[in-house]
Amino acid sequence: MSFRFALITDVHFGPPARFAGQLRKLSHTATPLTREFVTAMNDRFRPELVVNLGDVIEDEGVEQDRAQYGIFLGLLSNLHAPRVHVAGNHDTVNLSDTDLAALWNHQGSLHYSRDVGPVHFVVLRTVETKDVRVDLPPEQLEWLAADLVQTTRRAVVLMHHPASDMLLEGNRWFERAPHICRVSNRKLLRNVLEESKKVIAVFNGHVHWNHLDVIEGIPYITVQSLTENVDEDAPGRPAAAWAEAELTERRLTVHVVGEHPQRYQFEL
Repeated sequence: MSFRFALITDVHFGPPARFAGQLRKLSHTATPLTREFVTAMNDRFRPELVVNLGDVIEDEGVEQDRAQYGIFLGLLSNLHAPRVHVAGNHDTVNLSDTDLAALWNHQGSLHYSRDVGPVHFVVLRTVETKDVRVDLPPEQLEWLAADLVQTTRRAVVLMHHPASDMLLEGNRWFERAPHICRVSNRKLLRNVLEESKKVIAVFNGHVHWNHLDVIEGIPYITVQSLTENVDEDAPGRPAAAWAEAELTERRLTVHVVGEHPQRYQFEL
């Protein structure tokens, strides 16, 4: 048994973004890099599922955000694999949950689960209060516990913000702002995942670097942004990152491509 899935995150369609006076998000590369991703998926990796981990847009306004998000979805429509989407904090500044559900052609809430092949994929909808904190609402924790009880498959959890206790020293975006990076009630969330004894991995974006934590036997994998500038300033080079994962009966392997490639292997 071999099951392949791919993950892309923090594409940031919209205007380039600066931080601390330096060019950080090379949003003008979002379209060509997304095309490159689609081509690589169709011609080489051939996944059975593609995951968007959120922050498709660099928020501008309702109409601009809806249009930019539509461009991304149009590019992904050329994939030869089904897609699942996660809501990011930039996606939800101007677009409501109803707006995003309509863009995804999805019925119901933005936290949901789906069986694809041998895997039970769980999508969580973290909520960021701007400049204050990131939470997973209590009702989602209750839903998650019940959802994991009912599945008989191995589970993979997908979310935008990280649920690990990663140290943020050296991170351009969050070294001085950990409160808007990590989920505030992450220990409660991890307890639910650990008690289920079914979760084999948790994937997230948001942090704009590659990172791995293993907590109580569960790997928490942060995937680098597609358009993060890996140089210190303009003109810059985009990270051009995405993750390619393969699950077999005995192991999960994850290969992050791009300017900062990574390989992880987990024995199950």
